[in-house]
Amino acid sequence: MTVAQTQIPDSDKALQPQKPQRPQRWRAALMQIATGSALTTVFAVVAAVIVGSLMIALTDPDVQAAAGYFFAAPGDTLSAIGQAVGGAYAALFRGSIYNFNADSFAIGIRPLTETLKFATPLIAAGLGVGLAFRAGLFNIGGQGQMLMAAAAAGYVATAWDLPFPLHLIVALVAGIIAGALWAGIAGILKARTGAHEVITTIMLNNIAVYLLAWMLATQGVLQAPGSSNPKTAPMAESAVMPLLLGPSYKLHIGFLLALVAVAITWWLLERSGLGFRFRAVGENPDAARTAGISVGRTYLSVMLIAGALVGLAGVSQVLGTEPKGFSGGIDAGIGFDAITVALLGRSRPLGILFAGLLFGAFKTGGFTMQASQGVPIEIVLVVQSLIVLFIAAPPLVRAMFGLPQPGRPSRRERRAAERRTKRAEAEEVAG
Repeated sequence: MTVAQTQIPDSDKALQPQKPQRPQRWRAALMQIATGSALTTVFAVVAAVIVGSLMIALTDPDVQAAAGYFFAAPGDTLSAIGQAVGGAYAALFRGSIYNFNADSFAIGIRPLTETLKFATPLIAAGLGVGLAFRAGLFNIGGQGQMLMAAAAAGYVATAWDLPFPLHLIVALVAGIIAGALWAGIAGILKARTGAHEVITTIMLNNIAVYLLAWMLATQGVLQAPGSSNPKTAPMAESAVMPLLLGPSYKLHIGFLLALVAVAITWWLLERSGLGFRFRAVGENPDAARTAGISVGRTYLSVMLIAGALVGLAGVSQVLGTEPKGFSGGIDAGIGFDAITVALLGRSRPLGILFAGLLFGAFKTGGFTMQASQGVPIEIVLVVQSLIVLFIAAPPLVRAMFGLPQPGRPSRRERRAAERRTKRAEAEEVAG
């Protein structure tokens, strides 16, 4: 019998189904969930909300007044803290999800539609930033890409005369192409010269700001005819995104386009060969180059697609949210907020979708918190910043909530190992 023949029974035996060990399997699954990034992200949000609650309590006048006689009546201070924090987050819910004080369901659901409207550009821009992250690129140029997309879409929507829906489609495509080309500048510089994309995209942001300012101040380009203000004319009705739920709500079809972008980006990254090359270059460009992948061409492709996604955010702002004309602040900080959304979503399309919805709720509900409870709107911004801080420090989050650290045995496993060691030492001494 040959060596090869003696190995066949062993391989067949190894391929035979083994009896499943359910406790170990469930334990491994739970450990994977506990040490995974998704759970860490959730606890990062929880930690940020807790810190935000402390800030709300410390800045509330009633809490400050009750704290003056805390040792005489500690219940008053605790009650004031509960009312301050509970009232603030109740107002956040009423302003972003559903207003229970409304006279009808149609009015009560309006805050949710506002949340979806604010989340639309955050989702689209977050996809552009997250896609670049997956390929190992830091697309910090969301502001510039949005502004150039807004300029192109705004020019088509105000200067051209086309019927609906052709006018809307042409303006939409023009904006997406403008965003892609603006990001492509950084991509080609990265591919050809090795210029760092962080530097080039930041510089392109500044160029876009001043270029748009020139366009808005020049007759015949973007400035409204007969006006000296740096603002465009209203978008033509044939180029405005239709409203999804009628004139009573401001939610437009840009939200549906953002959902389509999420689905396309997910398919691109997880099911296409191009997405595989993106992820391979992001993991290790040297290994990808050795495997025959053109790293420079991949960088250019990534930035073009990322810029197109960010451009969709700029188009939705111009043709959907601000159709009555826009000025130089049309990006509204979304280009930089998209970085936060991408980080919170772990650069995964579905994660970015939920992160965009969360930040849209913060933005919408923050105004209600300030108006009804007197909570400074800056606290919402602090909570958003804390989310990023905690996401950037996962060991801190795991330590705060007692989660196991990756690569380290759990407390139960360490105790079991200690018991085994002591038992072995006792047996050795007895022997």
